[in-house]
Amino acid sequence: MQQQNKLIEAVAARLKDYPLYSQEDSAGNPMIAARLFNAAGSGTWYLSEFDGERIAFGYVTGLDYDEWGYVDLQEMAAIQFSGWHCIEVDLHFTPCRFLDLPPST
Repeated sequence: MQQQNKLIEAVAARLKDYPLYSQEDSAGNPMIAARLFNAAGSGTWYLSEFDGERIAFGYVTGLDYDEWGYVDLQEMAAIQFSGWHCIEVDLHFTPCRFLDLPPST
């Protein structure tokens, strides 16, 4: 439970100015305020909005296909590999517009 709270608090701090649906009129180029990644595998989430409790909206890449959608942060924080939590907030990510994200490697 503590890990879930830490992840949600970190995302909440980064997305406090971007509640759900606040960027619907961004013409496909919303501000991306947080980046989450799977330290034990593939998957990167670029988050643009947050409901203030547990649901975020953003773009995921590195899984079966890339897409925009909602993500439950409590479920993300519960993901484990060999007993350790592997979804991390990128503390060095600089917020930017979606179209200004660097290409994936």
